[in-house]
Amino acid sequence: MADRYSFSLTTFSPSGKLVQIEYALSAVNAGVTSIGIKATNGIVIATEKKAVSTLIDDSSLEKVAIICSNIGMVYSGMGPDYRVLVNKARKAAQAYKRVYMEEPPTAILVKEIASVMQEFTQSGGVRPFGVSLLIAGFDEGGPMLYQVDPSGSYWPWKATAIGKNMVNAKTFLEKRYNEDIELEDAIHTAILTLKEGFEGQMTENTIEIGVITGLVATKDDGTVVLPEFRKLSPNEVKDYLANIA
Repeated sequence: MADRYSFSLTTFSPSGKLVQIEYALSAVNAGVTSIGIKATNGIVIATEKKAVSTLIDDSSLEKVAIICSNIGMVYSGMGPDYRVLVNKARKAAQAYKRVYMEEPPTAILVKEIASVMQEFTQSGGVRPFGVSLLIAGFDEGGPMLYQVDPSGSYWPWKATAIGKNMVNAKTFLEKRYNEDIELEDAIHTAILTLKEGFEGQMTENTIEIGVITGLVATKDDGTVVLPEFRKLSPNEVKDYLANIA
């Protein structure tokens, strides 16, 4: 009986579920672990970056993506689906900037991406995106961290994890996280959380980290916060790994 609804995206099962969305979440849970932590002065997002073969040039692999100067994101799940969402997010950010002459607020861009993902849960001839996203941004409201799921649902988080080691990672974060954590400590905590369920040796080439900070600059009209999202270089990651060894 349940099989009648398993292959239909737009038909609810008798229990009120869209089974294809649950299958999409299974694809997310089979993906590598990704971590997001909000600090008082910024946000860190981190993920495993493992090539399927030693012959692959791992410099071409990108898990953490820069959307615009104040927003970046990472994923767990299917890489090609993520690439499509990154392109849509960048187009939405540029469209906002063209109209308002400023970078989009984090909540606005998250809502745009979530709307795209939700549309793919009620349209014929398509399937849900097989990814969950962690989106980090910094705007007038300060640092914000959001999780977006294949259903199009999104929530703000203080710290969270997605992917195959999600449960253990969240348990670890609940023990280590506090409201007053600063960015440097958040980076160390993110690495330690990834290390909990990491298979093999963790090196600067097997994890990827992105951070966003509010850089303070003084202008004629006073002090403003200029947020900047960037990915840590392999040398920077290597230094952090050496500090926690």
